[in-house]
Amino acid sequence: MKNFGKYIKRAIVITVALFVICGVAYPFLLTGIGQVVFPKQANGSIVKAEGEAVGSEVVGQKFEGDKYFHGRVSVVDYNTYTEEEKENGDYTGVASGSYNYSATNEDLKKRVEEDVKAFKERYKKATGEEFKGEIPADMLTASGSGLDPHISPESAKIQLPIVAASSGLSEKEVEEIVEKNTTHKLFGIFGEETVNVLQCNIDIAEAIGE
Repeated sequence: MKNFGKYIKRAIVITVALFVICGVAYPFLLTGIGQVVFPKQANGSIVKAEGEAVGSEVVGQKFEGDKYFHGRVSVVDYNTYTEEEKENGDYTGVASGSYNYSATNEDLKKRVEEDVKAFKERYKKATGEEFKGEIPADMLTASGSGLDPHISPESAKIQLPIVAASSGLSEKEVEEIVEKNTTHKLFGIFGEETVNVLQCNIDIAEAIGE
């Protein structure tokens, strides 16, 4: 019985110690290091325009209108709702994710066909010309998270004429904005080149005085 009490006491001490170390000290330590060493990333990589937060470098947004670049097919507008939806309970709060359709899914095929048609109509409306060429896969498919803020340089390139014609900027000006916001391969070898849609659109808005 004496040994039993000793074991219980030891178990309680270890439990409390682990709680303090793992549940309090460790999280506070990592939070402190993050705030000191990587403050921007630790606070969500927030992007500001004219002093106001307009989004995050690592979370996509849904853009409408032809004077701005459009991002990947995704759930970037996952948290949009109307006051009516909020009041009647249809809005269920923040969520994210992707449909994860397989390549043979009929809903995916239908959605891709609709997106191809919509892009071609958007292109013709802005430029007055028929779109000729291929639409990169990342413009027609979602990322695993459904929240990817980037597109490929190829996807930015096919949107250049649309953005230029609709914004009043020259294609060269828009191209320079894309290049400015393109992350190139590490050492020219590792990873993929990506274009941040939000950063491009902020620069476009600034260039056209919005």
